Amino acid sequence: MNKQYHTIIIGAGVAGMTAALYLKRAGINVLLIEKEAPGGQVIKTAKIENYPGIVEIEGPELAMKMYEQVTKLEVPFLFEEVKIVEKNQEKITVTTSNEQLSCQNLVIATGREPRKLGIENEEKLTGKGISWCAICDGPLYRNKDVAVIGGGRAAVEEAIYLSKLCNKVTLIHRKNSFRAEEPLVDDLKSRSNIEVITPDTVVKFVPKEGKLDKLVLESGRELTVDGCFEFIGQVPMTEIFRPLGIVNPVTNYIEVDENLQTAIPNIYACGDCLDKDLYQIVTACSEGAIVADHILKEDN
Repeated sequence: MNKQYHTIIIGAGVAGMTAALYLKRAGINVLLIEKEAPGGQVIKTAKIENYPGIVEIEGPELAMKMYEQVTKLEVPFLFEEVKIVEKNQEKITVTTSNEQLSCQNLVIATGREPRKLGIENEEKLTGKGISWCAICDGPLYRNKDVAVIGGGRAAVEEAIYLSKLCNKVTLIHRKNSFRAEEPLVDDLKSRSNIEVITPDTVVKFVPKEGKLDKLVLESGRELTVDGCFEFIGQVPMTEIFRPLGIVNPVTNYIEVDENLQTAIPNIYACGDCLDKDLYQIVTACSEGAIVADHILKEDN
């Protein structure tokens, strides 16, 4: 049976849950669809210190507080993967792996996923030594040797987090300079069990008995490690929306106007699936609120 909603939100990250919060409080019949755990990238963040009003909090804890806030309002959640989104003159149809739904308004808040190196044995060793989430998988490598790839804030923060669990952390970055803030880089370099290798890149993962054993670097150096964490950027999760013509063919981000509405009326986007200057929790929350506000204004 085709279930009907006023608004369907695809993605229960920070932006999606904020939009749901505002809409539900205004009495809107809203549904949140999420294929993984609520919170998006927040649940993969070890420590958050720049969210106003909260001095310090772990990412999963903040995500759970948001989830509890939304569920307390009795916003329904559907934990399934969206396969197809279609729009005709009368309605928007959302087809998941198990059912078909329709709505008057659609909010895309699918976020981004970690970029991969695309090198030999990477896919083969995913989950067998290679990870993109230190807070998720870091405890598996307690008192062991690991590597971190990347030079941005995420790479530096997660290397610091792993240094508290692991015997040794080797950070590999393709440049001499870091994109992370100076205090974070200073903290990184001050830790005795972190080795920084720059400029260099990983060109091959070497398995042994089905698990990651070594990294081969462009310089020719080989590192024996138990685990490797990649933090080399993010790519938007927008592939299923390409047939709608709202995805930029070059950047792969959803294109929107000042109200965060796409070229298709009643279809909006917010959060990290947008091409923007600042990817932060506070900006994602803001965008979720803006989308909800515009939907409410269009109803009046």
